[in-house]
Amino acid sequence: MIYMRKAETADIPAIMPCILDARHFLSSFDTDQWQGEYPDQSDVEDFIDKQVGYVLIVDSEVAGFAAVIEGEEKAYTEITEGSWTNPDFHYVVVHCLAFSDKYRGHGLARYLFTAIFSLEMARGYRDFRIDTHPANKIMQHVFEREGFIRKGKVQIDGDRWAYQLEL
Repeated sequence: MIYMRKAETADIPAIMPCILDARHFLSSFDTDQWQGEYPDQSDVEDFIDKQVGYVLIVDSEVAGFAAVIEGEEKAYTEITEGSWTNPDFHYVVVHCLAFSDKYRGHGLARYLFTAIFSLEMARGYRDFRIDTHPANKIMQHVFEREGFIRKGKVQIDGDRWAYQLEL
């Protein structure tokens, strides 16, 4: 069984290994993405406290984590080398996407995005935005496979490719 639910404080001991696995995985791509302190446990706790942290559960085990944030993302206000399709702030941002090494390569990003799209469309959102490091070719492929279109660059600890999907 695979499903998404809101993360709880009790999930932190299972979420942090997903974050660490993702950090280690990213280190192999000659990227500085996630090679500093972000995201750390306090970031995960903050996402949970704000009720925007979600876990992907596979057979009763935390397999992944994401922050799903409704509304304006300040770092997305200025976009270069392109533009968003619309200027309004009624969109959803997905941040801090991480999967456990145990589940990497199992196609779970598709399940997670399907759950996010279903949840947020039921809440009236149709515009989804996300970003990644230019060196993170795997995540770029995942975004494009899920229908996201590269729209330009935003600044989040350096240049990040910004993607948008309107449903």
